[in-house]
Amino acid sequence: MPAVGYSVKTVNGLPVVSAPAEVDVSNADGLRQLLLDCAEDGHAVLVVDMGETAFCDSTGLHQLVRAHKRATAAGGEVRLVITAPTVLRLFAIVGIDRFFPVFKSLDEAVASPSAPVAGPIPFPGTASGAVAPEPTGC
Repeated sequence: MPAVGYSVKTVNGLPVVSAPAEVDVSNADGLRQLLLDCAEDGHAVLVVDMGETAFCDSTGLHQLVRAHKRATAAGGEVRLVITAPTVLRLFAIVGIDRFFPVFKSLDEAVASPSAPVAGPIPFPGTASGAVAPEPTGC
């Protein structure tokens, strides 16, 4: 049974775990369990739809990294759908956006079960994907 705040569906043959508005210490274990369940069902490629997620703390990041390690060891990947600039920025600051294929929509993420790993999405407002420095006032 899916954890509260999460759901799983299959799209184009891929399991898609939909995350809630906030992924944090109170519910990250639910994410871990669903990702484990999908992997144990033999799915090397997983999609985590964070399209509605506006906040993700370190416990959520930790569970995604663990799933990434399991998937790559099995020859697969964890694809992320992220639309919130705050979540994109967090991933860029921490540097884990380089390890995950990140998509702007679920349709793009599930377009092909054998799609190559996509590069990271640049952080809005910068050409290279780097986080722009905070302006200093004088």
